[in-house]
Amino acid sequence: MSKRKFGFEGFGINKQSTFNFERSQQAPQRLYVPPSSRGQSHDNYEDTDLDNIDYDDNDGSKDPGNNNNHDEGGGGGENDEIDPLDAFMESIHEEVRSAPPPKPKEKAEKYKDDEEDDPMESFLRAKKDVTLTLASDALHAGYDSDEEVYAAAKAVDAGMLEYDSDDNPIVLDKRKIEPIAALDHSSIDYESFNKDFYEEKESISGMSEEDVAEYKKSLAIRASGFDVPRPLKTFEECGFSSQLVSAIKKQDYEKPTPIQCQALPIVLSGRDIIGIAKTGSGKTAAFVLPMIVHIMDQPELQKEEGPIGVICAPTRELAHQIYLEAKKFSKSHGIRVSAVYGGMSKLDQFKELKAGCEIVVATPGRLIDMLKMKALTMLRATYLVLDEADRMFDLGFEPQIRSIVGQIRPDRQTLLFSATMPRKVEKLAREILSDPIRVTVGEVGMANEDITQVVQVIPTDAEKLPWLLEKLPGMIDEGDVLVFASKKAAVDEIESQLSQKGFKVTALHGDKDQASRMDILQKFKSGIYHVLIATDVAARGLDIKSIKSVVNFDIAKDMDMHVHRIGRTGRAGDKDGTAYTLITQKEARFAGELVNSLVAAGQNVSTELMDLAMKGCMDRWFNTVMITHC
Repeated sequence: MSKRKFGFEGFGINKQSTFNFERSQQAPQRLYVPPSSRGQSHDNYEDTDLDNIDYDDNDGSKDPGNNNNHDEGGGGGENDEIDPLDAFMESIHEEVRSAPPPKPKEKAEKYKDDEEDDPMESFLRAKKDVTLTLASDALHAGYDSDEEVYAAAKAVDAGMLEYDSDDNPIVLDKRKIEPIAALDHSSIDYESFNKDFYEEKESISGMSEEDVAEYKKSLAIRASGFDVPRPLKTFEECGFSSQLVSAIKKQDYEKPTPIQCQALPIVLSGRDIIGIAKTGSGKTAAFVLPMIVHIMDQPELQKEEGPIGVICAPTRELAHQIYLEAKKFSKSHGIRVSAVYGGMSKLDQFKELKAGCEIVVATPGRLIDMLKMKALTMLRATYLVLDEADRMFDLGFEPQIRSIVGQIRPDRQTLLFSATMPRKVEKLAREILSDPIRVTVGEVGMANEDITQVVQVIPTDAEKLPWLLEKLPGMIDEGDVLVFASKKAAVDEIESQLSQKGFKVTALHGDKDQASRMDILQKFKSGIYHVLIATDVAARGLDIKSIKSVVNFDIAKDMDMHVHRIGRTGRAGDKDGTAYTLITQKEARFAGELVNSLVAAGQNVSTELMDLAMKGCMDRWFNTVMITHC
């Protein structure tokens, strides 16, 4: 086995992200502004440099010839003869008078006081200026970020510029996401392969239909499709090798989670699956364990062959998390796993893929890069996993997913897992899956019932930080804490405030390069830090079992993201997780959705939250009435 070249040495920082440009033009917004700086604002600032600008004074009212006293007395007889020097000077003055005067107004326009300009026009003009500059810079620049590829993919059809969560422009270059032409599979002579490895044990086959129905009900499982295998109860019933069983026990997996109970027999039977389960339900093991069985049944890879298993994930963090999980289980069988995602050295990834690997965990953007660079081929790929598929499709990844699917043989086994399943995503999924079985655990998009949810109604944003400072010591006593904020500047401010109070805290957001992100996560996992402040970059795929508390310092942009956020605790059956959500009076519209989520998960709803939800309903009703009458 070749020496691995994966790690912090592989990380590279290529270019500054586009969002930093605008931030250099404007200071980050602070949660708390010192009293000494509240007296003045930029809008009231008068630019005194205007008084020091010198312009040529060529006003026509001042005739240069008036300084000549040659005819002041009214008698012209003596001056009929023109002196040659005076004639020359007069011609100079004539040229000056005939030249178009400079336009000092145009030069001064850029220094004009903001109060004389329309605020909306100023905003749009500033956006345009920043965008043009970014566009000129990006025209000849590459990309090292999957997030940039996602944004570009989303805007290809719309043909529009995108902005990130901090309202920074993201320049889109359609050339970055050109799909790869699909292979002509009819012209390729593929080797046959086996994908059915499941043999139902007597303990399962001996159950009556009533017993099976009751067992499914206890697991909150619903399965639809042709010839659905019965759910199993233990890992021993999967028929795994002794080495794999030992690896499972080493990870403290006592028994399968609900999604694993139903998904494992389906996938081991060689069937395609659409798996929908709450976050933290153990979906990763549900597709990694059968993948190892699938790979071990096939001939060893020859030079420059591989991979056999391909896993696609929407974000770097999720891809890295899956990579670590796959390494734990594959090590016992000598299966090589490679991680391919943005922010790391393409050269190192190229070399590792060339050396050969059985499993590739990748984000679609970087995987397409590697395919174009001929770092790997998909001729041996027979097992494809799309994890967090709704996120990939929501981000406009459909062309890239189709491009990758087009490289893999049609008789492959395809698995699609997600926490939510919008109708449009399911429709697309059924186009790339073959006769899939749909498995749903709990309600689609429902929060994990094992997590205790606490919603705190806060009067104003200013009272959020004092609340956090008061509650944080008690949370840390229970375990590690993950705090979500909506803006990068807010993340940095909260980190600064907590650090000043002596908390062991770190921050994670999109402005951190990939090496810093991995270093931060590693130190958080190892216990060097007890509190992690993050934007939604950590909402999906972050699997750290020591996280016992999640705090939504700012509410999520929608319920799907809320579900993913709080799913960072209570992982894989752990019932000790608690999620706190801070909501203010101005966020009454979101209160109703929170109430519905709490009721569906069997959680308590406070009187304050119910009152806020009712206020939101009344506000919507009033607005509807006003619009109707107008």
